[in-house]
Amino acid sequence: QVQLVESGGGLVQAGGSLRLSCAASGIIFRLNAMGWYRQAPGKQRALIASITTSGSTNYADSVKGRFTISRDNAKSTVYLEMNSLKSEDTAVYYCNVNAPRGTARLPYWGQGTQVTVSS
Repeated sequence: QVQLVESGGGLVQAGGSLRLSCAASGIIFRLNAMGWYRQAPGKQRALIASITTSGSTNYADSVKGRFTISRDNAKSTVYLEMNSLKSEDTAVYYCNVNAPRGTARLPYWGQGTQVTVSS
């Protein structure tokens, strides 16, 4: 079965940095695009960064230039490097994969990791 396990969240001061990790199992990792979402209190979960199987990346405007998504296929792990953190980056961060199940693709989520940025 597909499992995604995030780590690396925590409390950081504004302007600081954190690196999130998401270890995947139950999928052929190198064949799947991966994404990072976040959900702030009272807001919907939103995609902030994604990486394709070939390593192409896309970012939400709110994090562009500050966050970097990367992947290590040998470790079946996707990372989110977050720099110049702002209070508005406070949220629960989730790793996502839309993994194949038969002829369809289904979304799978990690348990989430809390990032709190103090101003």
